[in-house]
Amino acid sequence: MTVWLVRAGAHGEHEARFLQEKRIFLTFSGLDVDLKNLSNKSALSQKLGQLNPQAKDKALQTWVSQVWPFAADMTIGDLVITPLKAQRKIQVGEIAGDYEFMPQGPNPYFHSRRVKWIGEAIPRGNFGKDLLNSFGAFLTICRIEKNNAENRIKAMQLNNWLPETITAILTPNTGTQTLENSSVVDTDTIDLEEAGLDQISRVIDAKFKQHAFTRLIEGILKAQGYTTYRSPEGADGGADILAGSGPFGFGTPRLCVEVKSEANLIDRPSVDKLMGAVTKFGAQEGMFVSWSGFKPNVQKELAASFFRVRLWSQKEVLDALFDVYDRLDEELKAELPLKRIWTVAIQEE
Repeated sequence: MTVWLVRAGAHGEHEARFLQEKRIFLTFSGLDVDLKNLSNKSALSQKLGQLNPQAKDKALQTWVSQVWPFAADMTIGDLVITPLKAQRKIQVGEIAGDYEFMPQGPNPYFHSRRVKWIGEAIPRGNFGKDLLNSFGAFLTICRIEKNNAENRIKAMQLNNWLPETITAILTPNTGTQTLENSSVVDTDTIDLEEAGLDQISRVIDAKFKQHAFTRLIEGILKAQGYTTYRSPEGADGGADILAGSGPFGFGTPRLCVEVKSEANLIDRPSVDKLMGAVTKFGAQEGMFVSWSGFKPNVQKELAASFFRVRLWSQKEVLDALFDVYDRLDEELKAELPLKRIWTVAIQEE
């Protein structure tokens, strides 16, 4: 079994299509040629050079190392790893079909393979840090093989995708590592931003459980300019936080906030219960914060309630945290010490 990393866009812009159509796509813009008609990598490199006459040889080599495996090397039964941006989770699938060329597109959806997505997306924290580094490589498509990755991911699949054990992480790879193979990822070049977000997420997981997580969310809302009331631990009557604009909280908007730090995905009835609490407490809008995220149907079904409810999963929490971090309460900053750094933005050639 081979494990492939296939990204759904640098910003997750193709995620919905990947998941809804149960396909992975080769999202290289303008590549509207049937790859089955190209006999080898040299022919592919020549075609890519014709489509991109300004491209340098190194860029062409990088593109070939990703496009060719998608068309020729992937096989039915191989596993696909697709990191999700919207949920900051990992979606795993099994390749269920051969390479297909779809000339009608639209651009860039000319090339695809059918995929059977395996269950719900998996929390990033279930994977070892070295595997997450591999998933953060600056390539759209590559084989994940380093650090005994294939055996470890297969073991996780057999264990219902529970977090990796220390034994599994430390077990040496008894197979051959063909690092000279152009489709194998070099994890020395990783997405430092993703690695940093994973590290911050782990700290929040460790330090801000249950009611402490509610306190963190309250701190973010206060830094945004809200005056808040936080329910004490225990039964909250339908709302963990009440928040109103202005120094006394009498302004608008007025929010009714439910906060969950548990590992379970939140379903539609839970969000509907929050909407009932909005009326009960005389609020105008509701916000449901779930560190683990929501079931796939929730966001879609709540489109009609766009002006009444907001859903925050891990991504939204982190975005809001970074936006107001300098204005956070000093005690919270002491519990969650962060430092902004600058680094070179390495881009795929």
